Amino acid sequence: MSDAVNRFYNSIDDAASLGQIELIQYFAYHLTAELGEPVATPKRVNDCFVDCDLTPPGNTAARMSEGVKSKPQRYVKVPGGYKLHRHAREAISTKLGAETMTVQTSAVLRGLENKLPAGAARDFLKETIDCFEVGANRATIVMAWILTMDHLQTYVLNKKLTEFNSVLANNKDKRVKVTSVAQIDDFGDMPESKFIEFCRTAKIISNDVRKILETKLGIRNSSAHASSVSIGKAKVIDYVEDLVDNVVLKFRV
Repeated sequence: MSDAVNRFYNSIDDAASLGQIELIQYFAYHLTAELGEPVATPKRVNDCFVDCDLTPPGNTAARMSEGVKSKPQRYVKVPGGYKLHRHAREAISTKLGAETMTVQTSAVLRGLENKLPAGAARDFLKETIDCFEVGANRATIVMAWILTMDHLQTYVLNKKLTEFNSVLANNKDKRVKVTSVAQIDDFGDMPESKFIEFCRTAKIISNDVRKILETKLGIRNSSAHASSVSIGKAKVIDYVEDLVDNVVLKFRV
C-alpha cells in the first residue's frame, strides 16, 4: 500500500496543514473510496500514517468512534470498522477535485499489482502501471499484453504442455514454424492469434477467455502502431483489469 497511499497524500493540497482528525478522514477515504476496501479500521488508517512517514495518532480508534456522533457526522459504524458518512465522503471528493482522478484510477491498477506475488511478473506490472501514471496509455496496453502472453505461455509450458503439443501437432497453418513446444522461446514461432486458438482447442482456456484475448489482441495491435485511434484512461484501466483478473490471476503458474 505504501506507493499508493504516498501518491494519494501528495495529491492533497496543503496536506501538511491538515490536523490529525482531518488526515484520519482522508486516509479512510483513500482506503474505502480508492482502494475499494469494504471498511476503514483504526489499524489500517494508522498504517497509512506510517507509510507516509507520519506519526500515527495515539487515539485513532477513539477519534473514529467520536466521528459517528459528531455534528456533522463524519463516520458510519459498520461491521468490521467504519465508513465515511456520505456527506463527509462527498466533501473530501470535492476538495480533492479533478486533479486527483489520475491518482484514484491509478489506485485501481495498483490494487491489481498487490494481488500478484512478489517476483518478475509483479515488477513488470508495476512498470506497466508506471507507464499509465505518466500518460503513456499505448505503452501501458502493449506492456500489459506482453505480461499476459508471457504468463499464459509459462502456464502452458509448466502445466499444460502435453495438451498444447497434441493440438499443435495437427496444425496445418504454415505461419506456425514449430510442430512442438519445448521452451518458452518456441512460442515465438507462431502468431499470437494461433497461440490463443491452440489454447482454446486444447481446452486450456474457456471460450470466454478466448474472446477476451482476441479482443485485447486487436486493441494491442491498434495501440502498437501509429494511428488516429484514441486510447483513453478508462479504456486502459478496463484493458489491464480484464487481462490481469481473467488470465494472470486465473491461471496460476
